[in-house]
Amino acid sequence: MADRKLPPLNALRAFEAAARQLSFTRAGQELHVTQAAISHQVKALEEWLGLALFRRRGRAIVLTENGQNYSAAVREGLDVLAAATDRLTQRQDSGILTVGTLASFAAAWLVPRLGRFRALHSDIDVRVAASDEVVDFARDDVDLAIRYGSGHWPGLEVVPLMTEEVFPVCSPALLQGPHPLRKPEDLRFHTLLHDDMRENWQIWLLAAGVEGVDPERGPGYNLSDLVINAAVDGQGVALARSALLGDHLATGRLVRPFAVELPAEFAYYLVHPARALEHPKVRAFRDWVLAEVAADRERATAAPQNADHIISQTPLEATY
Repeated sequence: MADRKLPPLNALRAFEAAARQLSFTRAGQELHVTQAAISHQVKALEEWLGLALFRRRGRAIVLTENGQNYSAAVREGLDVLAAATDRLTQRQDSGILTVGTLASFAAAWLVPRLGRFRALHSDIDVRVAASDEVVDFARDDVDLAIRYGSGHWPGLEVVPLMTEEVFPVCSPALLQGPHPLRKPEDLRFHTLLHDDMRENWQIWLLAAGVEGVDPERGPGYNLSDLVINAAVDGQGVALARSALLGDHLATGRLVRPFAVELPAEFAYYLVHPARALEHPKVRAFRDWVLAEVAADRERATAAPQNADHIISQTPLEATY
């Protein structure tokens, strides 16, 4: 079956329309081409088959017996192909939407919100492909991705989502006890928790003007959400990233013992091939993510901040 002997599709479409209309002119109007183009395609098909499909009777045409039999088979084949194409495009417009992103961002920011997306778009099933590997849209079955980086990915549509700030967080229990956290210098009595991101304790301690604290001591984790979980458990003080905190601060599971914060070098971006927006499901998810980010920005702007202690804060405006 792999070695199929098939005539050109355009010739089959022209023949099927002419056979149904019994007119090259009307077939041309249906397919938005000239009468001469239909005639040329039909002639090419007859030559390819080596037999006549029409008889000319003056200005009219009629099907030969071979033409009648062939037209029924061609019409059925084109109908099957059209139906399969419709099913495929409908799956592109709804159904499964695969989103690639970092595991930490998926766990802390994206997954807790997906219920709101499904409430708006119950016909779209989101599949989260969580990985630290950069998505290759030419190879991976991913519709769009949320990436963390510099924002420079040539050949792709890149929409800025959010920056993040870096600051210490800890369990409220560490504000009590024999060595309560009152000022940054008190960190010398506590365990420092580390992740593999670019901003680290050495940079934060330098910015806060703290001396006498070893920035290298303490356990480390390769995922930022693991660092947050360790801090919630009271295992030490984490250098947290604002985008990955979820509702830990709002619920009081974590507190900020100091107001000093640093802007992260990288930011989050929504990334997809340019043609991906031709699919309504991709547009729907993109618009929803931007709306969620905008709502976060409004809440952050409304929340009071102690500006005297903040080193820098640089919100990344989303572009539409």
